[in-house]
Amino acid sequence: MAEKSKIFMLAEQLKAAKDKKKELEDETKRMTAEIEKLDKQLSDEMAKEECPNFSHNGSTFYLTSKLYASPKAGGKDAMFAALRAKGFGDMIKESVNANSLSSFVKEQRELNNETIPEWIEEVVNTFEKITVGIRKV
Repeated sequence: MAEKSKIFMLAEQLKAAKDKKKELEDETKRMTAEIEKLDKQLSDEMAKEECPNFSHNGSTFYLTSKLYASPKAGGKDAMFAALRAKGFGDMIKESVNANSLSSFVKEQRELNNETIPEWIEEVVNTFEKITVGIRKV
């Protein structure tokens, strides 16, 4: 019976930790949205006032700009071709999403009587992690 009470105690601790993590993730999302809103308001006001930087309460605030780029919708291959044609092909990195690869290997194992095909095992490392799932009753 002592072993069961230890299991129940660990189960309660795990559930509490997962619940706390979820609360913190939700709070992080709320704070990220608040930060984005305030950042936009402050940067708009600084631009309007033509104030590129200022110091206040021991901190310096300054306007900065970041450029983000991505291929146009459906244009990844065209972008790759253009980069290669202009001598910038070394920027291109071939990759496979880790979750997609894991799903593919799991599917292949299921299709092959719970055995990972040899050609996959030769080129892919795999491991399984056992965890405890929790759902509401």
